[in-house]
Amino acid sequence: MKRRTFALAALLPAVVHAETAMGGHGMAVFGGREGLYASHLPMFHTPHDSQVLLRFHLKDAAADKALRETLAREPKLWTFDPEAFDLLRLNPGHPKPLREFKARFFEGHFERGGKPQAAEQRVVVDEVLLFRRLSPAQREAATGRYRLIGEGDEWFAFKAIDRRPDFDHIVRLQAPRVVDEVDVPLQGVARPNEAVQRAFHARGLTEIYFETDDLR
Repeated sequence: MKRRTFALAALLPAVVHAETAMGGHGMAVFGGREGLYASHLPMFHTPHDSQVLLRFHLKDAAADKALRETLAREPKLWTFDPEAFDLLRLNPGHPKPLREFKARFFEGHFERGGKPQAAEQRVVVDEVLLFRRLSPAQREAATGRYRLIGEGDEWFAFKAIDRRPDFDHIVRLQAPRVVDEVDVPLQGVARPNEAVQRAFHARGLTEIYFETDDLR
């Protein structure tokens, strides 16, 4: 099965956004031997009002291999805290696309007791898989759209942030039989892990990241 990528149409009404989004844009890190991914930790206010997902590698080949092996052995949340940059430069078609940046990596959440790693790393952006500006408008929905990324035997699903309040959700799936987007029934902002596993017809599910407070 090949890695899936997505060019998403906006799911919400048009919103006037700032023309720059300069700041420290922390990201959740996940993946394994087949690939490394980073998901921006979004909020509904500038400069963090975009959902962004990257495929990346580390410029240091030894560090890159070590991180892939670590995540493959134990799927869990890692994060990085990067140098300040304009998040909009990750939007495909930007006249000055961001190709790489420096970041400090953490086992766990870098703002919530994560364990810092010894050396700062150069993150090289291989591909922007998703870039969507978020709407701050209050909105309810009974289902949520989940999208699958990965290849080989390493597959991950993440939720499109499309309502408010909402939640940021990333899981690893074991042997999903559905390799496409799926709509999952939701109960407010409660964890829908069992529903996600059923929707993808997966043998198992490991939660990597679940966050509600930043998206109230």
